[in-house]
Amino acid sequence: MVVRPNVKELPGPKAKEVIERNFKYLATTTQDPENLPIVIERGEGIRVYDVDGNVFYDFASGVGVINVGHAHPRVVEAIKKQAEKFTHYSLTDFFYENAVVLAEKLTSLAPGDFEKKVVYSNSGAEANEAAMKLVKYGTGRKQFLAFYHAFHGRTQAVLSLTASKWVQQDGFFPTMPGVTHIPYPNPYRNTWGIDGYDEPDELINRVLDFIEEYVFRHVPPHEVGAIFFEPIQGEGGYVVPPKNFFKELKKFADEYGILLADDEVQMGIGRTGKFWAIEHFGVEPDLIQFGKAIGGGLPLAGVVHRKDISFDKPGRHATTFGGNPVAIAAGIEVVEIVKELLPHVQEVGDYLHKILEELKENYEVIGDARGLGLAQAVEIVKSKDTKEKYPELRDRIVGEAAKRGLVLLGCGDNSIRFIPPLIVTKEEIDVAMEIFEDALKAALK
Repeated sequence: MVVRPNVKELPGPKAKEVIERNFKYLATTTQDPENLPIVIERGEGIRVYDVDGNVFYDFASGVGVINVGHAHPRVVEAIKKQAEKFTHYSLTDFFYENAVVLAEKLTSLAPGDFEKKVVYSNSGAEANEAAMKLVKYGTGRKQFLAFYHAFHGRTQAVLSLTASKWVQQDGFFPTMPGVTHIPYPNPYRNTWGIDGYDEPDELINRVLDFIEEYVFRHVPPHEVGAIFFEPIQGEGGYVVPPKNFFKELKKFADEYGILLADDEVQMGIGRTGKFWAIEHFGVEPDLIQFGKAIGGGLPLAGVVHRKDISFDKPGRHATTFGGNPVAIAAGIEVVEIVKELLPHVQEVGDYLHKILEELKENYEVIGDARGLGLAQAVEIVKSKDTKEKYPELRDRIVGEAAKRGLVLLGCGDNSIRFIPPLIVTKEEIDVAMEIFEDALKAALK
């Protein structure tokens, strides 16, 4: 029997008190007490429970982290076993076997018939920072290309790659020099007004021509070390590019000896129905940055990269906590669980996408429905004809969904993402979509 969400009052009295203390003592981040006043007490599977006893379906997965579900028994057991042995002994200066075991698994799963190595870190932003260092050191090239609407983190160097929202840059200039941005091939909304669903090749050609004709007029191509990209743009709106884009980008990059750095922090570890999202596009990137879901809720990230660009001398790169043994133990179990779940993710992901497509046909304010696997989104607009963005309605929908027990997150300027744990069932999706439609109707009133 499906356990349904159950919300009596949001926020409840305990939640109100915690939120008040939160804003008194914690720095401002991206918390939204108006639309998401949820104070979590515990999680189980796809459900989270707040301090007032309200029950929610978590279709945010802890912002793409809890891919195998909250408190998965196998992950919890792996954490317990390792914690009873030792919780830390820095991999920077010493050795332990489980870090090697996970690296062996990740390198074997990464596309590419070439030798690979792994460098561990604590977060996706750190992984992208390490990737930039690997490219600079391994190629001798110091410049990069990245995409508009990209999100690669908020630390000072990778903030130069990020181009998701101006607020992320506001007050932090100068960031690291040497990054040039290019348009991402968004089939629904792009700078050329091309319908990329009907004319995917034309959209691809426009992006590549832009690099060739405009960027390379002032950026020497032989100084560009890598193109950083997300196989599906996450914070930028869960945008899926045309199927052949990365194949053509790879050909283009190879002409100039430029590497491809694939940021899988949000889209990797099974989220799209493949272990790595790039597998949908038939390309072998030179680096894969991973994070979020790999640790099963514990901080763990890193880069799988070509061996020939790896750091070759002690001291080039290190981190005290990167590859923490407890997080590694969780990661080993997460990898095995995700491998088992991949057929299920493709099946339920297709099921969810079909429902979102039906909703798009029935509601004028849903301009686009897109995604792969359980990385799905809808774009909220004022009109299908004008495609004018409608962020105010998007925010109201998220708030109304929370009141009814469905946790959603926005992405891009005006989109909503649907990223439940990969263990979600079709029956649970049905309940969630019923709540979403009710929330949509309420927000439209």
